[in-house]
Amino acid sequence: MRIRVTHTTRYDYSPAAKGAIQLLRLTPRGHEGQHVRSWRIDVDCDCRLRRGDVALGNVTHSFNVDGPIDRLVITVEGELETQDTAGVVRGTVEPFPPGLFLRRTDLTQADEAIRELGAAAWLEAGGEVLGALHALGRRLHQGMRFEIGATDATTRASDALGRGHGVCQDFAHVFLAAARGRDIPARYVSGYLRRSDGTTEQDAGHAWVEAHVDGLGWVGFDPANGLSPTDAYVRVAVGLDYLGAAPVLGARRGGGQERLSVNVHVDEAQRQVQS
Repeated sequence: MRIRVTHTTRYDYSPAAKGAIQLLRLTPRGHEGQHVRSWRIDVDCDCRLRRGDVALGNVTHSFNVDGPIDRLVITVEGELETQDTAGVVRGTVEPFPPGLFLRRTDLTQADEAIRELGAAAWLEAGGEVLGALHALGRRLHQGMRFEIGATDATTRASDALGRGHGVCQDFAHVFLAAARGRDIPARYVSGYLRRSDGTTEQDAGHAWVEAHVDGLGWVGFDPANGLSPTDAYVRVAVGLDYLGAAPVLGARRGGGQERLSVNVHVDEAQRQVQS
């Protein structure tokens, strides 16, 4: 599938900020099943983008802007060719062994309910790891309600499961906590999803997880949608949790209120050409 992405992040400051610094994880790498045909990042301020390759294999860009600034707009545009690999991820940059992704974080601490969820999935699959991970994804998809705006991306896994609803980041954090609680390395993935219902305008990117299975390597699971990633997914960055793979992180100096707006457009490139 050929997928085209446009992702705009806009900050408005009132009164104007004295300056800002931003870290971007907005550039995907190619791997088996994903070929980047074109990709660019634009910032509407006078600044220099500095590229970096961080330890987890993500491509990052950072920049500083001196004020006063009352508006900052970051725009990403790109096109990729994707293939369905049945969720198996190969050909990625892997600077560390899978065991690194057994680390718990504040957002992925397992409480008793999460440990019981992992144990139930394990029992359902008879202790077979791949089957248990699929069972965990199904249980989350069926047991939690996807609700835009119900939480934010930095909600703890235990809180999200306790509430019974959340956004894709919440589903990912609960999955990570449960998998790591069974000693299965698992990591957070940020990216984009070409939705099957034809919706092209979205208010954010997408999040899912990858877990390491002996004999297969890294395998993707999207508990928010109850399936493994297909060729409709664009993989951008990985981390221990949302904070390690967030598309945009930054801070401002001075100023008053900050208003953030995000618009994501994901569609098949051929459809855009025909329109």
